[in-house]
Amino acid sequence: MTTTIDEDVTAETPQKPTNRQRRAANIADAASGGLKMILLKIVMLAILDAIAVYAVFVLVMNNQWLVAAVVAVVAAAVNWIYFSRRKLPAKYLTPGLIFLVLFQVFVLVYTGYIAFTNYGTGHNGSKEQAVSSLMASSLQRVEDSPAYPVTVVDRAGTLGLLVTDPDGDALIGTNDTPLDEVDAEFDGEKAVAVDGWTTLQFADVIARTDEITELAVPVSDDPNDGALRTPDGSSAYQYVSTLEYDEASGTMTDVTTGTVYSDIGTGAFTSDDGEELLPGWQITVGFDNFVRAVTDPRLAQPLVYVTLWTFAFALISVASTFFLGLFLAIVFNDVRMRGRRYYRVLMILPYAIPSFLSALIWAGMMNESFGFINQVLLGGAEIPWLTDPWVAKFSVLLVNLWLGFPYMFLVCMGALQSIPDELQEAATVDGAKPWAVFRLIKLPLLLVTVAPLLIASFAFNFNNFNTIYMLTDGGPRDSNAPIPVGFTDILITMVYKVAFTGQSRDYGLASAYSIIIFIIVAVIAVIAFRRTKTLEELN
Repeated sequence: MTTTIDEDVTAETPQKPTNRQRRAANIADAASGGLKMILLKIVMLAILDAIAVYAVFVLVMNNQWLVAAVVAVVAAAVNWIYFSRRKLPAKYLTPGLIFLVLFQVFVLVYTGYIAFTNYGTGHNGSKEQAVSSLMASSLQRVEDSPAYPVTVVDRAGTLGLLVTDPDGDALIGTNDTPLDEVDAEFDGEKAVAVDGWTTLQFADVIARTDEITELAVPVSDDPNDGALRTPDGSSAYQYVSTLEYDEASGTMTDVTTGTVYSDIGTGAFTSDDGEELLPGWQITVGFDNFVRAVTDPRLAQPLVYVTLWTFAFALISVASTFFLGLFLAIVFNDVRMRGRRYYRVLMILPYAIPSFLSALIWAGMMNESFGFINQVLLGGAEIPWLTDPWVAKFSVLLVNLWLGFPYMFLVCMGALQSIPDELQEAATVDGAKPWAVFRLIKLPLLLVTVAPLLIASFAFNFNNFNTIYMLTDGGPRDSNAPIPVGFTDILITMVYKVAFTGQSRDYGLASAYSIIIFIIVAVIAVIAFRRTKTLEELN
């Protein structure tokens, strides 16, 4: 009985921490950084919260409620994690996860979303924006329009017109918002200032004349009522559009010709004879971009040879850089060579220089007329390094070999040094010749380490935008192609030209190509990694 009571008392009485526990607590407090780290954490979170609040405010002003909610939730979660004393793993994982979502997941998802739309030149905004733009682009001044006294105002970089109507009321509006009555400050019978807006002085009006003359402030919510425009920043006149929009039927009528343009679901008002009014608006087109990417007769021919050249460029680049790097690694790994350290430093110099800068230097040296190679090394030869289709391909491969072999040299050097010398000694004792030792022992063991890097190198060269763009810009140009592609373009540079060059920029089609490229590289990588598993048995 006594023993039981003693045990109960012992169980209920809190024990004093041991010396080891006190030392562990002191170490934990020291690791937390003390007061300085707490203050730094508070400052960093305050900056993050300020950015988040500003972002939420801007997103709400632009009616982006979903994105604003996501930003608010993420900011709240970050504060909860870093002010908590029990979420230690999350404190390390959170920054990486945020950057992963922003720069990888979001980009991929958004690219996929654009690939299913008609987003591009003439289809950039919503239908309401397209209607406003069409109506504004066809405005004509109303004959005998009264002159409205106006004052040009500005708010956060957005210009507006402060208008005094014939009844003496003050109204304000911008390109995107129609006139709305406000309480303003008057100078005589003219409204000159309003709260929340900055009145532009005469010098500012002169400096921003081009912007001011482009202003077309809608009179009302009905676009058919026209807009007010000012030629001098002091008086405005009413303009009406030669197009008449019928919201009920979804048609746009040209009042001068009587032509009716209807919304037929293609993202633009279209007449019966197929003529479209641009700009149109962005719509979802499903898999049309993917189908067009592989079936459009205008794109089929360049797509075929660009794809073949992309595979050839990636494979030859990987093979040439690997074998040259391996050869140099074997040479400079030989203990009999003197000054190996200095030679190794020289070998990695091309890797230390930014690739885009090296490509620009090579482009200058390969210039046919005044390049260093033709004029100095070859005594005035006229070799078309960058202007002949086949020679340009060779030039691209040569420059990429120069840029890529140092990486393979470093990788192979490290892999060779990790192979035990005992294996080579045992093979030599058994009578194996140097080539047999390399082929049967060193190379298989080397591939165990290098094979995943070769796959990564293939994926990199498959999308090696810098070398192609900086050296040849994809040229020489294929004059027979309906899109601006050249004989050294690879898929990624062709996608860039489809999206960002020429008069018609098709972001939806370019995004579809990007998704196709991603799938191709992913499939090749998965297959290659599965095949390399057989090499693991060598370990």
